[in-house]
Amino acid sequence: MAGTTGTTGTTGLIVCLAVLALAGAFGMAHSRRNGRMTVRGRDAEERLTAEEVGAERLGERATLVQFSSAFCQPCRATRRILAEVAQMVEGVVHVEVDAESRLDLVRRLGIMRTPTVLVLDARGRIARRASGQPRRADVIAALGEAV
Repeated sequence: MAGTTGTTGTTGLIVCLAVLALAGAFGMAHSRRNGRMTVRGRDAEERLTAEEVGAERLGERATLVQFSSAFCQPCRATRRILAEVAQMVEGVVHVEVDAESRLDLVRRLGIMRTPTVLVLDARGRIARRASGQPRRADVIAALGEAV
């Protein structure tokens, strides 16, 4: 019995280190994807109208559609970033959609978390999307591709 205590302690240490390594790898992968502007194959077929997103009109050049929820802290920062970019780039409109009140649209578009940002071209086609808080430079780059 005296020899089993050392083996159990070593096994526990190995398991603990393995869990920490996996958690670290997951965290790094998550932070690399968070807020990154991507293209999904099925997005290219999807078009949104001003009515669907609750806007008076879509932007002449592009529209930034932000899906938010009431208690989402990153949504506030995202709102500021998108509003600033929309003011900087002529013909771009920023629209915020309350995800909780538009569950039909959330399900249809596969929105899994807030904030999620969609970059629509002038015709309402989804050109890019970001799940999480995007960086200002990424939003501007996505607009350049959508315009």
